[in-house]
Amino acid sequence: MKSLKVNGMHCGHCKAAVEEAAGRVPGVRNPLVNLEEKTLTYEEAGPVDEQALRTAVSAAGFDPAP
Repeated sequence: MKSLKVNGMHCGHCKAAVEEAAGRVPGVRNPLVNLEEKTLTYEEAGPVDEQALRTAVSAAGFDPAP
């Protein structure tokens, strides 16, 4: 499992938006947001382009931490 800190999530809608965006990135499997910890965790089903993941999260309206 890998994780990414994501700022700006506050509710179930935010959680769903980030999980959906991450799930569209090739290689990301089972994305799961923990709102309390402000993290996105996921399994790698293949190579994951970290920049593509960060871009997808940003495009959904959230701020992936460096």
